[in-house]
Amino acid sequence: MNSYTPEEPIEIVLIEDNPGDVRLTQEAFNSVESDVTFQVVTNGVEAGRYFSELDGSDPDDHPDLVLLDLNLPRSDGFDVLDILAEEIEYPPPPVLILSSSESKADIIKSYEKAANAYLTKPQSPTEFDSMAQAIESFWIDTAQHAPVEACA
Repeated sequence: MNSYTPEEPIEIVLIEDNPGDVRLTQEAFNSVESDVTFQVVTNGVEAGRYFSELDGSDPDDHPDLVLLDLNLPRSDGFDVLDILAEEIEYPPPPVLILSSSESKADIIKSYEKAANAYLTKPQSPTEFDSMAQAIESFWIDTAQHAPVEACA
């Protein structure tokens, strides 16, 4: 069986409209051992455009991981999940919901729309660091992603 683990640097698309949460997330990933770069997208419409523009591009240019807030302006995180499922013709990277919502309905709906994980936003910088280390440990170091060839 072919397995694929992203090579460094790890490209993360952070879809988040709150500048404070963007900063905390980026700073938290400075505490991990992997070399991580971010592409920040601030609303759902821009996220849809970002993923549509990847269609037909070099698979090596595709992100390795998506961190997606649900509460976005213009088009919410559920709309972004719909775009990934219905309109994108390549296997999307793992999508982790990173939301302040603890609503069971939001959690259920996220998984129904093929999110790979649902994480509640941490409350402190230390908790953000712990979250980043857990994401690195599982989603970057351990989980096998779809091979790049599957995207071609």
